[in-house]
Amino acid sequence: MLSFLPAPVLFVISTVLLILNTLFWSGLVCLGGLFKLLPWRPWQVTVTRLMNTFMWAWATCNGGILHLIAKVEWDVQGLEHLQKNGWYLLISNHLSGFDIAAQTYIFRNHIPMLKFFLKKELLYVPLMGLGCWALDMPFMNRTSPEKLKKNPKLKGKDLATTRRSCEKFKSLPTSIINYVEGSRFTQDKRQRQNSPYQHLLKPKAGGIAFTLSAMGEQFNALLNVTMVYPDAPKDILKAVMHGQVHKIVIRIESLPVPQVDGDKYFNNPEYRVAFQRWLNQLWEQKDHQIGQLLQQHQATTGSYQPQTLP
Repeated sequence: MLSFLPAPVLFVISTVLLILNTLFWSGLVCLGGLFKLLPWRPWQVTVTRLMNTFMWAWATCNGGILHLIAKVEWDVQGLEHLQKNGWYLLISNHLSGFDIAAQTYIFRNHIPMLKFFLKKELLYVPLMGLGCWALDMPFMNRTSPEKLKKNPKLKGKDLATTRRSCEKFKSLPTSIINYVEGSRFTQDKRQRQNSPYQHLLKPKAGGIAFTLSAMGEQFNALLNVTMVYPDAPKDILKAVMHGQVHKIVIRIESLPVPQVDGDKYFNNPEYRVAFQRWLNQLWEQKDHQIGQLLQQHQATTGSYQPQTLP
């Protein structure tokens, strides 16, 4: 434990260690991507499992680095009954660039390593595209509204393409996470949005509906994840790297998987409104939960700053 060191020193140490950790494991993942180019499915599945192990090691090392620089209390509830060989869709509020590191660390021994839906264009970015492909990150093709107006025959092809790309997940347990707010929460963004929530931005239903319509039948559960950093200053990531975050609260709620008809969602406004209403209700409950968690922290420590959430 190096928490006794001055914050600027901890920042330098954590920055160097995090960069080295990421470069090492991402380098191995990219190298594995080259081996995975061999077009034989059993071999590709074997390589993917190895790449997921590398991602598990990256997440574990991130947790070790955090343990080295700070005394952090992990207050986590809801990991019971989750399975490493299951299929899950996670939705979460989004507060900081640290969220991904925290969530991959907490979930690494309970569900398959987290994956993110990425734009198809990222597949062609040097090294990054190869690494994401090696990890079996799902790529989606989203045709712009302008192109759809010019060529209506393209309607529905994006969903069909994504479904084909998700076929591989039928034989390999998978967890996909979606930050449905589309951006990290800040008070400025909340005010610009005129968000009805105190601690959240408005949720966007399109991404999760697209995911559910593409591969919803494969998921065992929808995991509703709530993140809170009750004692962090405004810039959470910076505070973590300075060793100034001492508590991380995570609540996980397992829900039935909503069934979404892709054709109806993208063509029937009433169907879209009904799904958005369901998501809004979920977000209203999450906002209330975050408020309760912050109040509980204040009651036990006597300290709560409104700028805790960035």
